[in-house]
Parts: sequence; C-alpha cells; structure tokens
Amino acid sequence: MKHAQVKEAAAALFNDQRNPFGAFSLGSETHHAVTIPDAVRRCRWIAVDINASAFGLFFVSPSLERARLVACFDSDYPSTGVTAKFISGASGEEMVRHCRISTAPRWWADDSMAGSRQTLESLTWSEQTAPLAPGTNGIAFPVHAERGQCGLVVFLGSDITLSDDTLCEIHARCFALFAAVARVRPGETGRARAISKRELECLKLTANGNTSEEIAKLLKLSVHTANQYLTQSTQKLNAVNRNQAVAKALRLGLIE
Repeated sequence: MKHAQVKEAAAALFNDQRNPFGAFSLGSETHHAVTIPDAVRRCRWIAVDINASAFGLFFVSPSLERARLVACFDSDYPSTGVTAKFISGASGEEMVRHCRISTAPRWWADDSMAGSRQTLESLTWSEQTAPLAPGTNGIAFPVHAERGQCGLVVFLGSDITLSDDTLCEIHARCFALFAAVARVRPGETGRARAISKRELECLKLTANGNTSEEIAKLLKLSVHTANQYLTQSTQKLNAVNRNQAVAKALRLGLIE
C-alpha cells in the first residue's frame, strides 16, 4: 500500500468527523493529543475490530547509531509484556529500516500455528516478514507523524480477521492513533537528540543504580559536575526528576 493512499484515508476519517480510533464522535477534534491510557483503550478497539488478541505501539528510536523499536505501550499496559520486549530487541532492527522507507504492512505466521495465516496470505497490499516474536501470528503497520517521527503498530492473534477492503481503513486508524500519541510529548525527540554523550553516560549509570558519588568516581568527574550532567539531561528530556529522565531515555532507546 502506498504512503499517500494511507494518508488520504486518514484525512478522510478526519474530514468525515469520524473518530479515527473506531467510534463516531461528531464535532470532536479527534486528531488532537490523547493521554496514553486513552490511546491504549482506542488501540484495543482496533484490535477487537480485527479479532487480534494482543497489540503494541512502538516508536523508532531517534538514535542513528543503533536503530531499534521502543515500546510506548502494549496490551499489558501499564506494564510491558514479554512479547513487546522481544520486539524491541534485535529482531526489530530490520523492521526499523522498513519503517523509515515504506508504509507497506508486514505480516508473519508461525509454522506451528494455524488460524490467521490464510487470512494474512490473502492480503495483496502487505508483505510477509520474519516473525517479530516466536510463536505468534501478527501484522505490523508502519506509521509516521510530524517532526519525522515514525513507528509501528503491531497486532497479534491466531485468528486475525482482515481483508483488502478493510486493510486501508485499519492502517489509517493506526496512522491517526500514532499521530495523536506523538503529540502527547511534542518535541521530545528533538530534545533527546541534543543530549551529550557524557549526559547519557550519567543517565545510564543512574539506571544501573549508581549514586552521584559513584558516577563521579567512575567517570573521573567531580560530584558537582556529575550532578550538573544529570540535571541537564533531566531538563532536556522534560522530566521532573532523575528517575523519570531514566525512564524516558530507556523508552526512547537512548540508553539500555
């Protein structure tokens, strides 16, 4: 499916004043930012419409050195399921490259599972790919938003129900959902890119449980300088404290 077709379908949903997440909501500006819990609920509506048993929304990390998928949420929200963590691992790197150059949906089916393989194989506007997680059947929709942000909305299930007639609308709803989620934290990706290598080192050591004194010793800095790096990175990530800064850096794939 071409990028323009999906964007046109997403625009049509807005022009019709239809809630792009599945329900009609006359008069509402459905393309504005949503809260994450609201986005999770609306992603679940899409999953129900295609008979998927699980889902996840991922951002492509801003780091050019190590491209990866970073889970924003999945069907286990507020925690993160094992499958989402697996998709965020090494198996997602090829999918990241695909997301950056194409919007063609990709599906996979495990040989040991029946069910949705026949349905997914019949989708003429999608491509088969290696499983993003073992023991699963699923389909992944590449999505794009403003400021060059891109990502993936993934649905898993043994009996996914999709057809060529509904594929475009489902993809458009994923585009709209991703755009709304991206607005929850406007400019965050840009600020993340401005974080220095030393600031990231301090954040990573903080994530590993080190105190400011220990970080200073390990990096051969003064305690004041270590604290300064941590304060700067916290501000650049628009976090309220070090712990939230670490959580955001992990989610964005800036540290591991």
